[in-house]
Amino acid sequence: MLYEILGFMGLLCDPSGMAMHAGVMGRPGRKAVSVTLTARQRSEVERLAGQGAASQRQRLRAGIVLGAADGRSNRELAAELGCSEVTVSTWRGRFAEQGVAGLADGRGQRSAAGRRGRPLTPLRVDEADREVLERWTRRHTVSQALAQRARMVLAAAQGASNADVAGREGCHVATVGKWRQRFVDHGLDGLLDEPRPGRPRELGDDKVEQVVVDALGQAPPAEATHWSTRAMARHAKVSQTFVSQVWRAFGLKPHLTETWKLSTDPQFVDKVRDVVGLYLDPPERAVVLCVDEKSQTQALERTRPILPLLPTSPARATHDYKRHGTTDLFAALDVATGRVHTQLHSRHRAVEFKKFLAHLDREVPAELDVHLILDNYSTHKTPEIHRWLLRHPRFHLHFTPTASSWLNLVERWFAELTTKKLRRSSHRTVKELGDDITAWATAWNANPKPYKWVKSADDIFESIASYCQRTSNSGH
Repeated sequence: MLYEILGFMGLLCDPSGMAMHAGVMGRPGRKAVSVTLTARQRSEVERLAGQGAASQRQRLRAGIVLGAADGRSNRELAAELGCSEVTVSTWRGRFAEQGVAGLADGRGQRSAAGRRGRPLTPLRVDEADREVLERWTRRHTVSQALAQRARMVLAAAQGASNADVAGREGCHVATVGKWRQRFVDHGLDGLLDEPRPGRPRELGDDKVEQVVVDALGQAPPAEATHWSTRAMARHAKVSQTFVSQVWRAFGLKPHLTETWKLSTDPQFVDKVRDVVGLYLDPPERAVVLCVDEKSQTQALERTRPILPLLPTSPARATHDYKRHGTTDLFAALDVATGRVHTQLHSRHRAVEFKKFLAHLDREVPAELDVHLILDNYSTHKTPEIHRWLLRHPRFHLHFTPTASSWLNLVERWFAELTTKKLRRSSHRTVKELGDDITAWATAWNANPKPYKWVKSADDIFESIASYCQRTSNSGH
């Protein structure tokens, strides 16, 4: 009787001490499918488990197969990979039946997981559309939304699934499907935003044309030298806001004027090529220096102390001042290093210029030639300077064209000196002014920054030709 009871309870053991059947101690489960990999299959599955998978889901399935081949149970794999035991069992069995091909996503047929995916409409992008889409993804002026839609279409055209594109772009799968279908139905126009609801335009293109054409070609009212938005609004019988919007859209600024000057030097082309050639391709075993004078620099003392910067107010200085004399600054900018050689003199004559040349002769190593870029000022061409140059044959002068100081890079350094030091300073004596200039130049040379010339001579000539062509009918 005891043996019958023990047998009924499932506790009867065999002579080796192992349970003969489960009973209430545990129910027998379905036996897991055995997975064995050949060398070729293991190589392919390991590739899918790495970076060769078409999707994250396929990478998970490959991990399941590798774990099953190593003898791991479904429960262990589910806990390790973060999925259900049913998922592990499904793909384990599918690999046993179909091999590596069974791990691919099903399209248009019931998958092993029992799901039926919606068939995707084929998406094809011709060369013209592809060029536009790629340009939208690169151009900075295109909205980010349109650039993202272009990336979605390009990725879909390469065969990526909606889920993969959504994961890559950080959006919902439905968003990818929406713009994919919009492109299939409407092409490039389908990726653009639809017209938004709002008040329709009251003024047509004829008014826009009138505001633009009259601003460019018609003389302003007799009491003014240029058009204003209010004057144009009265003239065109539109609102001042409308005129402002149209002018802003077309980049018209009638209230602004700029200065311009074209050189009449008969050797303009040759001189430009000479100077620009020194900037872009300097000679070997030589130093190129841009030389000029900042003459009549005034020592100005403000009549009241300069008020400092405050959280709600800029620094303020009185508009009136006292003059305490002038000084002349001679400067030579080394094009290669950005270092500046300076000298201060009370006058601006050939004598002072010769002293500055002698200073450069001492500063520049004797084994190097010296190429000086300078303007056509009369002190640079006196007989005394000519004789000095004959005694110093390593010095070579290169003159900029008349009215072309923009070719001399030292002018840019003078602008730095003016904006960062002189404009907001107050000096009671010429000596204070000279000390400030010398200290600022010393600080510059402690950390020099060379200016880089980028335009070739041909680029300069093309720009001038384009400007002259635009203004050829201006009456000048």
